[in-house]
Amino acid sequence: MKLRNLLSTPESILAAFVLLATLWGTSFVAIEAGLHYFPPLLFAGVRYVVAGAIVLGFAAVASGRTVPRGRDEWLGVAVAGAFVIAAYHGFLYVAELRISGGVAAVVVSLAPVLTATFAAVLLPNERLGPLEIGGFALGVLGVIVIADPMEAGLGSAALFGVALAFAGAVAFSLGAVLLRPLRTDLPIAALQGWAMVSGAGLLFVGAALLGESPAAIVWNATSVASLSYLTLLSGVVAFLIYFALLDEVGPTQLHLVGYAEPVVAAVGSWVLLGSLIEAEAILGFVAILAGFLVLERHEIAAYVGVEDALRAH
Repeated sequence: MKLRNLLSTPESILAAFVLLATLWGTSFVAIEAGLHYFPPLLFAGVRYVVAGAIVLGFAAVASGRTVPRGRDEWLGVAVAGAFVIAAYHGFLYVAELRISGGVAAVVVSLAPVLTATFAAVLLPNERLGPLEIGGFALGVLGVIVIADPMEAGLGSAALFGVALAFAGAVAFSLGAVLLRPLRTDLPIAALQGWAMVSGAGLLFVGAALLGESPAAIVWNATSVASLSYLTLLSGVVAFLIYFALLDEVGPTQLHLVGYAEPVVAAVGSWVLLGSLIEAEAILGFVAILAGFLVLERHEIAAYVGVEDALRAH
């Protein structure tokens, strides 16, 4: 049975949304915990080389085709591997050496705003009007509020961590937009599996360039639990749920999952690690969410059935 066949009712779709937000939101906490025992790029690389192999196995069973064909399919794999897996996670993991998982999740929630903005700039069928510019500005303002450069000091580790998380969100969003013209009939699970494996390879190269050594990994119950959770649950299981929801509700509605993740991450950081998210991060999150609602107002209105009324204004 295909995963999307399980999403036959509004209740099952809602349950899948909640589960996906929980798995991806808690991944920020698992990264924060695991970084006490792993060098960051090696940590991300090990996670995705294993997850990618499993997803490719699933793709082979589910669709029967896993090998890309032609220039566009291989280029799509390269873009997803370089931007969505390697650059995004490389920046994120290094960022979480300096900021909590909850704060990182709030900054990364800017990704849908950046995606909509990059699409308007780079894709011919999109446009960037005054409201779109305002939505982007709201999102960036949210990140500035979170970073609070005047209070933190321009050279602080926390400010650098926010900058790295922002760079990760930029990489993820740019990769997502560059992928759109390259979509073919390659099954999305196969695309994601190859992206994970190739992205892991780039992360290993980055780890070697930074002098990270496998000898620095500390294997204990916490490190094994963190890696296993990130690889199997927030990696493989979450991506399979994501594929099913993407087919069922489309990308705009699925982006809303990203706004539940910071809530989950903040609660998880507090319960498991004792980290409290500060008021600046909450205000920044509200600004980022407002920016997304402005940028995607027509798509969201169409989804809830009020598009004609919105266009009239």
